[in-house]
Amino acid sequence: MTDIQLFQILKQRLGDKEAESLVSFVDSKLKESNEQNLKTLATKEDLVRLEGKLTTAIEVSKSEMIKWTFTFVMSAVVINIIGIITAFFALANLIRK
Repeated sequence: MTDIQLFQILKQRLGDKEAESLVSFVDSKLKESNEQNLKTLATKEDLVRLEGKLTTAIEVSKSEMIKWTFTFVMSAVVINIIGIITAFFALANLIRK
């Protein structure tokens, strides 16, 4: 329904001046509501910007996970090698005695 249609309906029941005041009031409240919604709603540009930030954060997280996984695996390999060498020397000492 347009402002004019609302005005015509209200004019018949309320009169010219009152109908105009009421339509003006409703229109101003709708504009306020729309302005408030525009402040809180995300635009396409906001979503694109957020997507870029999320993509970057995910890539950083992936690289961190790869780095720490590599570090963990290499630490486990080194510990196993040290354990094998220690066991070898312990076995060699047992055989010599």
